[in-house]
Amino acid sequence: MNRLQVIGVIGAGNVSAEGYEQALRVGRLLAEQDCILVCGGLGGVMEAASRGCREKGGTVIGILPGSRAEDANPYVSIPIVTDMGHARNVIIAHTAQALIAIEGEYGTLSEVAVSLKLGRPVIALGKWQHVAGVLPANSPDEAVRLALSALQRAPSQEGV
Repeated sequence: MNRLQVIGVIGAGNVSAEGYEQALRVGRLLAEQDCILVCGGLGGVMEAASRGCREKGGTVIGILPGSRAEDANPYVSIPIVTDMGHARNVIIAHTAQALIAIEGEYGTLSEVAVSLKLGRPVIALGKWQHVAGVLPANSPDEAVRLALSALQRAPSQEGV
């Protein structure tokens, strides 16, 4: 039986046009590789990646900061309501076997930090490449390739 591959896509709620296109492509590529995408479930990078994934028939888990499933972007397949605010970032980091970061601010940095602390691979497109332990990528294709390659080399992670 193949193990599920759960990849997190994290980043800016207010995304640039380039970041949106990168996240859209990452989402599409993850769906094509039969990965489950996990994200914060809201707008910006999260919405773009969710859209790309769903357009290719993939599954998107949205870990929402608030108390309403209706707040999820329209591409989330499974909204998880936490009512935990930014603390939900820890849930995303624990759920994802690898993360791809696109733009973002301190919330994204917290997900990067927790993921690295957990020993999860973190791949960055652009911003966050200077953080020790983060793997830099120059394109969405490279980011997805690095994430999947890292999972093949990583020991099995409990809870996934």
